[in-house]
Amino acid sequence: MLDMGFVHDVKRIIKLLPPKRQTLFFSATFPDEISKLANSMLTNPVKVEVAPVSATADTINQKVYFVDKDDKLELLTHILQNDIKESVLVFSRTKHGADKIARKLQSHKISAEAIHGNKSQNQRQNALSNFKSGKTRILVATDIAARGIDIDELKYVLNFELSDVSETYVHRIGRTGRAGAEGSSISFVDGLDLLNLKNTEKLIGKKIPVEKDHPFHTDNLVAQKRDSNNKAFTPRPRVPGKDNAGSKKPNNKSNFTRNR
Repeated sequence: MLDMGFVHDVKRIIKLLPPKRQTLFFSATFPDEISKLANSMLTNPVKVEVAPVSATADTINQKVYFVDKDDKLELLTHILQNDIKESVLVFSRTKHGADKIARKLQSHKISAEAIHGNKSQNQRQNALSNFKSGKTRILVATDIAARGIDIDELKYVLNFELSDVSETYVHRIGRTGRAGAEGSSISFVDGLDLLNLKNTEKLIGKKIPVEKDHPFHTDNLVAQKRDSNNKAFTPRPRVPGKDNAGSKKPNNKSNFTRNR
């Protein structure tokens, strides 16, 4: 919940506790920022881990849509206007991206709201309540903001981008297809997502079928690395005259092939 500002509350509580104490620290995932927080709170902790989730429910119909990054918003609008009429939970990598997606859908008269760390607690709760009641058809969320969201009979989850953490895919689509009910997950994949797709398929142990029947399908994606701004990483140009013998040139692009 660090992305939502709760770290400040945690630190204030820690200051009120006695220095000599027993502390139990639990987290579903353990990225670098969580690890740093834990190290600042704990003294010589014993770390207990369980195996990461790697199985997806058989009741979830999973599909991948190959699409250029610049066409993703148009593809999303197309699907929601022509293919899916029910509620959809959309996942975005960034807070800015979540807002952008919601604004795009609103401009096409599709009711949508975004929840992320820059929203107040009341705003997040209202958006979730509107989604559950059907007042809002599309809820766009970051992974952190979606923690703990439990929506009965949710039929569709859509990954606008794939996460760098493969287990996150399992957690995302696991919000549909619960208790034996059928559900569907759609993942948009551009050049920046190809490597994440490969890692995700390795984790879940199967290939995710590619849906080609849409107006923005492409077979010409090239794998690219992602920078901190969710854009294609561009390596620094080599300095003329500088001896680079023995050094490796940054590899920005690589070929990606898969058997269909």
